[in-house]
Amino acid sequence: MSAPYSHLPLAATATSEHRPLIITLFAVFVAATLVITVWAGRQTRSAADFYAGGRQFTAFQNGLAVSGDYMSAASFLGIAGAIALFGYDGFLYSIGFLVAWLVALLLVAEPLRNSGRYTMGDVLAYRMRQRPVRTAAGTSTIVVSIFYLLAQMAGAGVLVSLLLGITSDAGKVLIVALVGVLMIVYVTIGGMKGTTWVQMVKAVLLIAGTILITFLILLKFDFNLSDLLGKAAENSGKGSAFLEPGLKYGKTGTSKLDFISLGLALVLGTAGLPHILIRFYTVPTAKAARKSVNWAIGIIGAFYLMTIVLGFGAAALLKPGDIIASNPAGNTAAPLAALEIGGGSGSNGGAILLAVISAVAFATILAVVAGLTLASSSSFAHDIYANVIRKGKATEKEEVRAARWATVLIGAVAIALGAFARDLNVAGLVALAFAVAASANLPTILYSLFWKRFTTQGALWSIYGGLTTAVVLVLFSPVVSGNPKTSMFKGMDFHWFPLENPGLISIPVGFLLGVIGSLLSKEEPDAGKYAELEVKSLSGVGAH
Repeated sequence: MSAPYSHLPLAATATSEHRPLIITLFAVFVAATLVITVWAGRQTRSAADFYAGGRQFTAFQNGLAVSGDYMSAASFLGIAGAIALFGYDGFLYSIGFLVAWLVALLLVAEPLRNSGRYTMGDVLAYRMRQRPVRTAAGTSTIVVSIFYLLAQMAGAGVLVSLLLGITSDAGKVLIVALVGVLMIVYVTIGGMKGTTWVQMVKAVLLIAGTILITFLILLKFDFNLSDLLGKAAENSGKGSAFLEPGLKYGKTGTSKLDFISLGLALVLGTAGLPHILIRFYTVPTAKAARKSVNWAIGIIGAFYLMTIVLGFGAAALLKPGDIIASNPAGNTAAPLAALEIGGGSGSNGGAILLAVISAVAFATILAVVAGLTLASSSSFAHDIYANVIRKGKATEKEEVRAARWATVLIGAVAIALGAFARDLNVAGLVALAFAVAASANLPTILYSLFWKRFTTQGALWSIYGGLTTAVVLVLFSPVVSGNPKTSMFKGMDFHWFPLENPGLISIPVGFLLGVIGSLLSKEEPDAGKYAELEVKSLSGVGAH
């Protein structure tokens, strides 16, 4: 998962003479995306425009935006690093992220698009008591988004400050604040339209940058994958074991369970991530939603295939000690591979490639941050403000105003937490986001859509129970304390939960509590409402 880019000595040294180039690339991207955002903002006139981009995007456009929203810094930097350090076991991340889309395609995309208007809370509120389920859905959405947001913010702050040679604490906090301000501007001015266009631009940049580095690495090995893998295995110091399972997972009983837990969180969490779910509402029909997921699977699949070359290429070109010295989690493997393939430290080619890849990484973080902020502010304004606080009496203008204020507030929280956490290992924060999404959001969505006996009490038990279980287990896991090298609080040890990811426990708890809460509820499910929702979700009749 995503981790902070805490030390970039080689990259920082290599770019010391080329900082004007890096600053120019960053400035060009920021300026271009701000122009797009202002242009889109002028076309945002209604709640449907702000939340769902007026439902005017084509399946291909939305598929491109979905892939831009999904391929975060965790995908670009984290997976390449995991493969560079752990070989075969690192590639399992790519498989988990990609397979997750089958769950989204087969179970969630089309029914969700048919059943809701703007948020997950719409689906739950259709056949249950509005105020409690919307409050629960809004709370879960905001918690998932803020933890995911914090990881991206902290990573962006450290990455940019080190590449630009900023070493003071005040300077790093300023970079985090700048990212936060940009995020607020994108969402408040552009809404879903602006955010979607930024994500499309970012997806094109990321794919283009990845294709370029992949091509150059393959060119160096004469497009012979066997030679590339052989050199990576030799260079890793682990020989053939580098290309076989077991370097990271499978050594002990705990690591085997950790692998299963991580896999569950990745595969099931994606279909419950708020910033992914709201993308299904931006297309005019459920058929377009399904097609956009097909496009996303194709784009994301091609990208994850290229991460094999990025990761094993980094292992073949760099010594593992250099990668670890740069970042213990390996997150700088892709930028360092770009530096090496361009000619090495001190070369113009290497510095230019490193600058381009760094700018792409920054673009990646900005686009994901904008999507997360929009998801959380939309859920607050639509679920909590309009339907709980105002009891459905808020006008569209008031609702959009509330969403914009919520964006500013959530942005301020993210800036404060991002500044505080800039030097922490944020891998646990992303793992928490996936685990909460899989434990709280997904069970309630699936039960609402496919189980007639599901009740309001079942939804509340599932959301709050899954949320609490995931949070508590992560707080007392080795991710937060107990590991002197990788824990968030390195000098402390209060962990008692042995796994790094809580999915193995919290996901079944979320599903189980939904069943128990429904069966123990005295509330009689509305069979008529369920029948209406079933017809609506499967056929699209009456969908917005």
